[in-house]
Amino acid sequence: MFRTFCAAAAITVFGLLALDASAAATTVFPPGLRVGLEPTGDLIPSRRFPGFEDSEHHVAVTILELPSAAYDKIMRSAIAQNQQGLTDAKHESFIFASGVGMLVSGKARDNGIPTQRWFLVASAAAVAVPNLTALIRVDVPEAARTLYPDAAVRKMLASVTFRKVPLQELLGLLPFKLTAMAGFHVVRVSPDGVVVADDESADRGERPYAIISIGRGAPEQVADRGRFARDLVIRAPLRDLKLTSGESMRIGGWPGYEIRADAVGPKGEPIALVQWLRFAGTGGGFLRIVAIAPKTEFDAVFNRFRELRDGIELK
Repeated sequence: MFRTFCAAAAITVFGLLALDASAAATTVFPPGLRVGLEPTGDLIPSRRFPGFEDSEHHVAVTILELPSAAYDKIMRSAIAQNQQGLTDAKHESFIFASGVGMLVSGKARDNGIPTQRWFLVASAAAVAVPNLTALIRVDVPEAARTLYPDAAVRKMLASVTFRKVPLQELLGLLPFKLTAMAGFHVVRVSPDGVVVADDESADRGERPYAIISIGRGAPEQVADRGRFARDLVIRAPLRDLKLTSGESMRIGGWPGYEIRADAVGPKGEPIALVQWLRFAGTGGGFLRIVAIAPKTEFDAVFNRFRELRDGIELK
């Protein structure tokens, strides 16, 4: 059954490429997500979880983004007869705006409340949005079924589509902003940090780059911060790491700590690095900048690393 479904899906996807692009005009993407849809009823992007919610009627659309390698496993789980917590389960291949997936629906109980539940397993074409499998779950309590009937939910799920998230949108979600790039380029953004590099075309081991992130758990006692900074550096996945200096300093008007070190990169190349921690006072929060360059280039690029560091503003 699984092979038959996949074969049918592969054939159908080519026909979907001609769908009218105007349907995307009302598509809403929750901030930072690659998966969007046309929300029905009073659903709006949630501030509590990735997806949409109608808090008044306790309706939720949860979107889980997974690697494409998870697709087969999730599909087999969706096809399995013993759907955990789901009764009267129905399975069907389902056409949505960006392809063909598997839709599972049935009845469930959410904290004892009778609920109609849908799961849509959807995979993005690698050419358009690489390495993405989406699992979209819709929960509608029985009391809200008249406001969110089956037809409306199915129409909403049929509008599911994918995108590449704009870089500025991803940067806007970070708890800090970069005001001085110093000639570096953003190469990757995650929920709590960003990687910038000197030359986007070169291999990371051959170019200066920096990792900027937010962390928690820093000691509030000044005397303990040097040890904390050293412990972070030592855990870095680098060979033959040797600390060359460490000192307290002020960074952006806040207490900070600098550590410099030499190491060997993944290809055996000599590298040098600097780690700056900027402590946020109470609460254990800190900003971490780890800047790395080939050892022969480190001195030349150090002032640019420092300019990048001094241009980071916490939101």
